[in-house]
Amino acid sequence: MSISALAQSGVPIKLIVPFTPGTGPDTIARALSPKLSEKLGQPVIVDNRAGASGNIGTESVVRAKPDGTTLLVTVNTIVMNRALYPKATFDPLTDLSPMTLAAYGDLVLVVPTNSPYKTAAEFIAAAKLSPGKLTYASPGIGTPHHLGMEELKHISGVNILHVPYRGTAPAVTDLLGSQVDAMFLPVHVSMNYIKAGKLRALGIGSKKRNPIASQIPTFAELKIGDVDVSMWFGIMSPKGVPADEFNRLSQAIRDVLVDSEIKNIFSAQGLEPATSSSAAFKEIVEKDTIRWAKTIKDQGITAE
Repeated sequence: MSISALAQSGVPIKLIVPFTPGTGPDTIARALSPKLSEKLGQPVIVDNRAGASGNIGTESVVRAKPDGTTLLVTVNTIVMNRALYPKATFDPLTDLSPMTLAAYGDLVLVVPTNSPYKTAAEFIAAAKLSPGKLTYASPGIGTPHHLGMEELKHISGVNILHVPYRGTAPAVTDLLGSQVDAMFLPVHVSMNYIKAGKLRALGIGSKKRNPIASQIPTFAELKIGDVDVSMWFGIMSPKGVPADEFNRLSQAIRDVLVDSEIKNIFSAQGLEPATSSSAAFKEIVEKDTIRWAKTIKDQGITAE
């Protein structure tokens, strides 16, 4: 069956999310699916395939038939994994085709409300006073939450012990119970706990303040350093989708992303809506690959 026939026959398009429900990529995929289905005249379903820091779901897209019926909704973890898993059976730079950016997201450094550290300066000072004593949680090795803290550690010259978990939920549970001292969390996750008085924000790892968390200063404003650990989210396809179909799908996704309803959904979650050409997204992916590979090497981070 030809690709045009696939579209006309109503064959579903699968948006593969390589993470659990409730994550940024999942939020984006679930917002896109009904509008994209309406735009294309095809069913569009979300398929969560979590595991191995996103590698399981990503590989399923790499191995999928390049006919446009399987797409990946991903985050910059994908380029972090490239340096962390050099023996992976696929390379995101050569085995996937970037279609468009979807959004940007910010990470907030948080501590429990009963933490003795009221400011980022106090937290950094305590880490300098007792190297390796303080701990921080992450949803796993190689996640933006993990490498974001490694960036902060590198810039501020401190040693804080990493405690990786299998997902965000158990990490947050232990953070709330003060089993770990701190954590970087996406804005849309952290604000629920901050508003409930369960977590305290120390700073946001971006170049500018986030609209839904405007009270949280950037680390540059706090004179700690230019800690920019913003996440990007985007859509990719398997390599080899014929140009006509690739362009048809890419344009349809971009059209949906600028829909006011989609923008409102993203903004309410602390995500900054974005779109791009395939070429511009590819350039971002390549630059971020180099950046995070350097951080991983400099900090001696391994996936084991």
